[in-house]
Amino acid sequence: MTQRAELATVVDRLAVDELITEYAGAVDDGDWTVYRRLFTADGRADYRSAGGIEGDAAQVAGWLAESLALFDMRQHLIVNRRVRFGLLDHDTGDTARVRADYLNPMRFTSDGGPAAPDLVCGGRYDFGLLRTREGWRLSEVVVHEKWRRLPERSPADLRD
Repeated sequence: MTQRAELATVVDRLAVDELITEYAGAVDDGDWTVYRRLFTADGRADYRSAGGIEGDAAQVAGWLAESLALFDMRQHLIVNRRVRFGLLDHDTGDTARVRADYLNPMRFTSDGGPAAPDLVCGGRYDFGLLRTREGWRLSEVVVHEKWRRLPERSPADLRD
């Protein structure tokens, strides 16, 4: 591999990493306009393993907006990103696959309740990406929720 090809790969890896970070920020901030913009025109997301839906970016953004309104704090930590570039029409690097683990603490909306997260879940994302004229975009997002910890019940809750 030449230095020019290696540099192009590094630039693409940084752009792909930025897109994944933008995805997490859009979900955490509830910015559904940005969320939809991160996808290709035919991009899809699948949240069924986390109790959600599968559909195009607009459908899923609507579902997320409604579902996540229960939480006044969301924070996606997307780590252990493994990036693999693929081929499209015999041009190296026009597609990418990213597999990454996530940890997602969330706090239910309340009036001055405890500061600790009420719900924490974790799992793995599989992202499919496509290079477009606008830059890298998500063609597919699949969530594989592996675990979930719900709020702990207090002894007073157990008596009720």
